Amino acid sequence: MTELTHNDSLDEIELSPGELELEDRASLRRVAGLSTELDDVTEVEYRQLRLERVVLAGVWTEGTAAQSEASLAELARLAETAGSEVLEGLVQRRSRPDPATYIGSGKVRELGDIVRATGADTVICDGELSPGQLRQLEAKLKVKVIDRTALILDIFAQHARSREGKAQVELAQLQYLIPRLRGWGESLSRQAGGRAGGAGGGVGLRGPGETKLETDRRRISKRVAKLRREIAAMDTIRDTKRGRRLAREVPSVAIVGYTNAGKSSLLNAITGAGVLVEDALFATLDPTTRRSATPDGRTYTLTDTVGFVRHLPHQLVDAFRSTLDEAAGADLLVHVVDGADAAPEGQVNAVREVLAGITERRGEPLPQELLVINKSDAADEVTLARLRHVLPGALAVSARTGEGIGALAERIAELLPRPQVVVDALVPYTRGELVARAHADGEVLDEKHTPEGTRLQARVHPELAAALSGYVANGTSV
Repeated sequence: MTELTHNDSLDEIELSPGELELEDRASLRRVAGLSTELDDVTEVEYRQLRLERVVLAGVWTEGTAAQSEASLAELARLAETAGSEVLEGLVQRRSRPDPATYIGSGKVRELGDIVRATGADTVICDGELSPGQLRQLEAKLKVKVIDRTALILDIFAQHARSREGKAQVELAQLQYLIPRLRGWGESLSRQAGGRAGGAGGGVGLRGPGETKLETDRRRISKRVAKLRREIAAMDTIRDTKRGRRLAREVPSVAIVGYTNAGKSSLLNAITGAGVLVEDALFATLDPTTRRSATPDGRTYTLTDTVGFVRHLPHQLVDAFRSTLDEAAGADLLVHVVDGADAAPEGQVNAVREVLAGITERRGEPLPQELLVINKSDAADEVTLARLRHVLPGALAVSARTGEGIGALAERIAELLPRPQVVVDALVPYTRGELVARAHADGEVLDEKHTPEGTRLQARVHPELAAALSGYVANGTSV
């Protein structure tokens, strides 16, 4: 991207086609050393996102004042996770956001005074702005304006590590960017269709051909199509692995919950997986699956999934569809709640809202849910008592101290589907692999070693029962 000096303006810089490559201008990432304090911000979407000193602005349309303040506090945590310094926050009470400027013309002037007084270079709005609202706010405030969706996308872009995760985030970014591309500005040429050169005035309307805006849209559309094909191919690999587990009838458990609720810590506490644990929002984007076993020896898989958040951008839900389907297709959902949060009930509702959307798209009911209140060591007793009342059947655990992890493992074992067929077989010692499979994939009720082989009474899946059918003891099998 062309370097800007203090004396340059965006209108004076002619960007070559190579400099407008999608990877360079569409990615919502911060760029060190690129000033955002510009007089002309008409093409701000054509540059990469940089967040430094920010002022927050929100609209309180429903709920209590405490809930509105909690929403803005969460936005501040999101901004800090993205690498910003939060200077100030404003909330306006309205029945609905202003269709032109989101917060109303009077608040825009007040917000502009605060921006100039604090020296902020970015304003973050606690909601998804329309392209018109974005343009109006930037024109009046003279600084970069982004919304909650762009902020979350930036955090996802920073944390994505795997090839699949990066492709999913880029797809979400491009879907967000397409309707916000700037058009008909001074640096764009406009085409005149039909008989532009005839009477009625074609002079001044004939453009050189495809406009920059149209070129950008075409490039983005091609890139979106390519990303969808790549993600579909990755989905095939994921489905193959899932199919192998289903063929072996290995039960699966998915850990879901609000971001930073302690899902990865819980996975480590149960399986000893050693997954990255960080006190930050959206530290986990790439799902991690580990093998574990119930106290009675049955094998199952445990998957750590991406965290949810209030008003999760629909572009992310669409891009991370395969990851979310992994959770929806599990045999059991372990829903982790942050017991130390100021409003844990709101977290539960936000997660269930996203899961309900997945259920509606799949047309299948969600698996059984097991609520787990994590961070019980940091939560006060009053909060825990209230949560136990509001969330009946929930278990209180601490992934950090290990408190309650044993009870959680036993509860998971109770809720997992059990093998359906009970067999009583005398397995020759030459077929020891069948006995090993009964231990790994089934539930061994009794086992004795005799001169003829291993006398095995077990509850197994139909596939293994068929393999053991030739060794039925005393000619009986239930």
